[in-house]
This record gives sequence, structure tokens and C-alpha cells, in this order.
Amino acid sequence: MNRINVIGSSASGKSTFSRQLAKKMAIPYIEMDAIFWLPNWQQPSDEVFFTELKQALAPTAWVLDGNYNRSVPIKWEQVDTVIWLDYSLARTAYQSITRALKRSISGKELWPNTGNVETFKKSFFSKDSVILWSLQNYHHNRRRYLKVKTDPQFAHIKFVHLTSPRQAQRYIEQQ
Repeated sequence: MNRINVIGSSASGKSTFSRQLAKKMAIPYIEMDAIFWLPNWQQPSDEVFFTELKQALAPTAWVLDGNYNRSVPIKWEQVDTVIWLDYSLARTAYQSITRALKRSISGKELWPNTGNVETFKKSFFSKDSVILWSLQNYHHNRRRYLKVKTDPQFAHIKFVHLTSPRQAQRYIEQQ
């Protein structure tokens, strides 16, 4: 297990889990959001995004956190393990709300040199709310991941399906 992609709903804990796993395994941690988001919440073209993603995935070992379904042909070309954090909708919603609150209060920049911060207004009263997006896409993403696990195209990948934070913590401890 050298190239790992951690997937799951927004606010499922992908980044926290991925950082801990990478530290435990002593391999690089790569955050897809940090590659994707430009200053002022701008999005790069796929050409730019994919080029930067390929560069980030050049090393022989890493833990990558993030979904970005359109990047699957790139990120799963060399991946050997996909870990799906599949927590309940209630837990994910709770984590999404508490994370948005903490980030809104702290005003901390999310990714270096982007100036991107979450605000209370954007998180709770906007059509671009990450909470709203998470709730609206939860079931769709879950169905997609269930399908992908059994897709013969990805038979070369070991899928690990974790359904609780306790199970996730045990997984890290066993590495």
C-alpha cells in the first residue's frame, strides 16, 4: 500500500484521516482542495488542474484526500488503495455544520496563498453553501462509490470501506 486515495462525502473527515494515515505511514499527504482552489474561490481549467495533480502524484508513495470525480482517470491510474469514509448522513451533516462554524469564526485561510476563507454568510445563507452541497450530494455520491467498488475497470484497486470514526481510527492504528 503506497498510493492511497481517501474519498467520502464533504466533511466526512477525509483530510484529518489522510493526514493521520500519511503521518503513521511516513509518506506525503496531498490535499486535492489545495491543488484545486485558486485565490478568491476561482477554479482552474481541467488542463491546469490535471497537470498540477499529475505533478503532485509523481512520487512513489502518497495519501491523497479528495473526490473530484473527473480526476479519477489520473488519480486512480497508479493508486493501489482507495479508502472510503462512509459515515451516516446525520454524522456528516453534524461535522459539516460544526466545521463551517469553526472556520467562519476563525477566519483562517483554508489553503496557503489563496485568501480563501469560509464565512458565516457563505456557509449558512448562500446557494454556494458547502453544507447545502454536502446534503444535496450525499446520496448521489454514496450510490456512485458503491458502484465503483464493484466496477471491473477498477479491479486492480483495493477498496477499504470504513463506516465509523472508530473503525477509521483502528485502521490507522493497524498500519
